[in-house]
Parts: sequence; C-alpha cells; structure tokens
Amino acid sequence: MEKTEQIWLDGQFVPWERAQVHVLTHTLHYGLGVFEGIRCYEDKNGRPNIFRLKEHIRRLFDSAHILGIKIPFPQTVIETACVETIKVNRLRSGYLRPLVFLGDGEMGLAAVHNPVRVAIAAWPWGAYLGEEGVQRGVRLRTSSFQRMHVNTFMTKAKAVGNYVNSILAAVEARQAGFDEAMMLDTDGYVAECSGENLFIVRNGVVKTPPLTSVLEGITRASVLALLESMGVRWCEERFTRDETYIADEVFMTGTAAEVTPVREIDGRVIGEGRPGPVTRALQERFRAVVRGEIQEYRDWLTPVD
Repeated sequence: MEKTEQIWLDGQFVPWERAQVHVLTHTLHYGLGVFEGIRCYEDKNGRPNIFRLKEHIRRLFDSAHILGIKIPFPQTVIETACVETIKVNRLRSGYLRPLVFLGDGEMGLAAVHNPVRVAIAAWPWGAYLGEEGVQRGVRLRTSSFQRMHVNTFMTKAKAVGNYVNSILAAVEARQAGFDEAMMLDTDGYVAECSGENLFIVRNGVVKTPPLTSVLEGITRASVLALLESMGVRWCEERFTRDETYIADEVFMTGTAAEVTPVREIDGRVIGEGRPGPVTRALQERFRAVVRGEIQEYRDWLTPVD
C-alpha cells in the first residue's frame, strides 16, 4: 500500500501514522463494523471525480442500520469528508475506504455503549487483480467455502466480520494457484466471487445471480444500466457452476475489480480463452463513463476540484 498524508478520523484529519486505535477496540475483537470501497478516477481533463459517491455512502448507512449501528454524522458530512480526503492527499485517482467501527470501552458480545467511530482513508490503487488480468482474463476456482446463507449473517450489509468468509475463499484459491474464488450459495448455485459480483454471457444473453444470493454491488448496478444502454439482453437468474463452464464469456464486477474478464474456471477454458466481445465492449464503455466522456452518466461522478 502506498501511504498518503492524512486520514479523516472522527471529524478531523490526522497524519497517516497517528490514525491509530486502542488494542481493545470492540470491532477488532468481534467484527461488528461496516465499510465501503470507493474509487476516484481522473477524467479526460485531468480532474479527479469520485464514482457513485452518494450510492456508496447510502449503502454504508444502510449497512450500519442493518447491524443496529448509528453513525454519529449525517450522510452529507461523510460525503464531504470523502471529497476532502481525496483533496487533502492531492490524489488525481485512487481508492477511498470509509470505515465505521465500535471503539474501546465495554468488552463482550452485547456491549452497546462503546463509541461509534468513523475513519476515511485514501490511497493510490491500480487494478485489483493486476493489469494482465484486466487484459487477458483471470482464473477462478470454485471454493470449498459456501457464500453465507441469508439467515446466517446479515448478507445485505457490507459488514467487517462477513469478510472472514471471503478471506478464507480468496486465500484458498490463491494458494492453489488461481487468481480468485467463485463461491456457491448454500443451495449449490453460483453466488459471487470473494469480493466481486459474477456475470456469464451465453447465446447473447448476460446472466447474473439475483440479489437474494449476492451483495448489492454498486458496480454491478452500473454495469446492468450500461448493458441496457448498449442494447444487450440481461437477466437476473440462478445458474450452476457447470453453466459457467459452457458460457461464451464470464466476467466479474466490483469497485476494486471494475470489469475483469474470466478466462478459466476449475481448469475449463471459458469460450476462446480470452475476453469476449461483450466483456470488451463493456470494459470500454465503463472506462469512458468513469473518465467523464459520456454526458449521460456525468451524475455518477462527484468532482473533487
């Protein structure tokens, strides 16, 4: 990670090295907290813009509400703090990480009086799975870990503790020589990857699992809107792992991953073993959108300058 200068912590900026918490911070022990990942892009004129900031901060507050956490700042303050965090660190592009967590005080599972704290950090971050993955496609392995059942965890919340499930899957895949994990739900259908939503293309139709099976991805929603504008048919529908093997194309979406092609799953080559025409067209359109080159989607961008 490339360090920047300042982190917004509980309403004020502090130097990167001083943004510290006590070892008895409640979330550190029990995982009750929420976070977001947000990208900032440099547009065609060299100015930084944050992609879908309002939607991300809305999801941050929704996640906190699901977990019974009351954020001690209004949404507008957090949005402004995100903009200021990019600005004070003089970033033209990069990644934002808002984090809401319970501080130190009481200990125990039912502690309710600990202070709710908020941090926002930003740093430069390139392609999550590498530039080669974006260009050539990545290799997936079906995980031995299932995506959590909707009644096991609050799966609509982007919660800190939920990502233990994702970490186990991601590490397992990488230790086996793959780039990422494909996770099935508890009924055996494809759900998502460890940190991305998953799409397949077959016979000209794009499919993605329904929201009952996945995190409600903001890049996912953006991609569905772009597919609509491109005249590409799509649907939300359950599918099995073997349907991914015989897909013409497979790709993943996420704030970190953006639009990343998949060239192989469980040792089976997908399509021709390289990004297909739908994926390529979508990558190009998404890149144009985040660079502010398509007026129709300018409201997805929050200018920093």
